[in-house]
Amino acid sequence: MPVIEIEGAAFTIQRDGAPGAPALLVSNSLSSDLSMWDDQIPAWAERFHIIRYDGRGHGRSAVTPPPYTMDRLGRDAVAVLDALGIARAHFCGLSMGGMVGMWLLTHAPDRVDRAVLANTAAYMGPASLWDGRIALAQAGGMAATVEPTVQRWFPASFHHAAPGAIERMRTMIRRVPLDGYIGCCAAIRDMDQRESIRAISAPVLVVVGAKDPATTPADGALIHAAIAGSALTTLDAGHLSNIEQPEAFTRTVLHFLTG
Repeated sequence: MPVIEIEGAAFTIQRDGAPGAPALLVSNSLSSDLSMWDDQIPAWAERFHIIRYDGRGHGRSAVTPPPYTMDRLGRDAVAVLDALGIARAHFCGLSMGGMVGMWLLTHAPDRVDRAVLANTAAYMGPASLWDGRIALAQAGGMAATVEPTVQRWFPASFHHAAPGAIERMRTMIRRVPLDGYIGCCAAIRDMDQRESIRAISAPVLVVVGAKDPATTPADGALIHAAIAGSALTTLDAGHLSNIEQPEAFTRTVLHFLTG
């Protein structure tokens, strides 16, 4: 996969679709890598030039010393566009990726056309929640985070219906570098975008999972209420709605971005 440099750190990217098509930057969740979008790529690549990247401390990208901040993660996304010479792009981010999207929409609004903020939150307190997850990982490594994470990500019905997908997620979580996970946990812990997102004026679609215990429907409703003119869609899914409901998620995003 191609590698770009961001302030001396190597970031892995992947591009799909025709380079001349409208650009679509996608941003991953915590504990994932760019493969989390594999189900969406075939359909999206017919309409967009898709840019995927492994976020700081995740996948094959650089692991810099923790902690990280949402400002740092947001500036990474801008740097990806800069490195590829892309002035403006549509955006789709899920969970932590949606938090990066909110940062982009408020700090670099001239770089974003339409944006999808999926299964995300503008604030995810209390801090003790994230300190506990950091402590768990420090004590037991990423292996200790696997089962708690897949339990949060998917309802029991999906565990029973799609064991192959669950195992794919377990494998993805295990290969996340420990310091990268800790760094991003700190970024989410210290983030509060509840007021700043009121300034967003770009077209935004907020996607929530009806069964999401991590970034709840109430979290999505708060974002929707704060961003004037935004749209809200609910999918019958847990936290990783693009994995649990791939066809519905893919179709919903396509409809919004091409509408």
